[in-house]
Amino acid sequence: MKWSDIQDIAIELADGKPDVDPRYVNFMDLRTWVLKLDGFDDDPDHCGEKVLEAIQAAWIEEVD
Repeated sequence: MKWSDIQDIAIELADGKPDVDPRYVNFMDLRTWVLKLDGFDDDPDHCGEKVLEAIQAAWIEEVD
């Protein structure tokens, strides 16, 4: 999985963190959780605020 796999990441986060409301997640935690996902193997430095915003938005959509 890469940073560009926004929807796949959102699904994994929704499944792996069912008790977390993604609307209130800070980007530092979000980045850490993505890096720890099984199958995630992208460069940690290739992530910016826009990518994290997209992941958070997709996660919110996945939960709703």
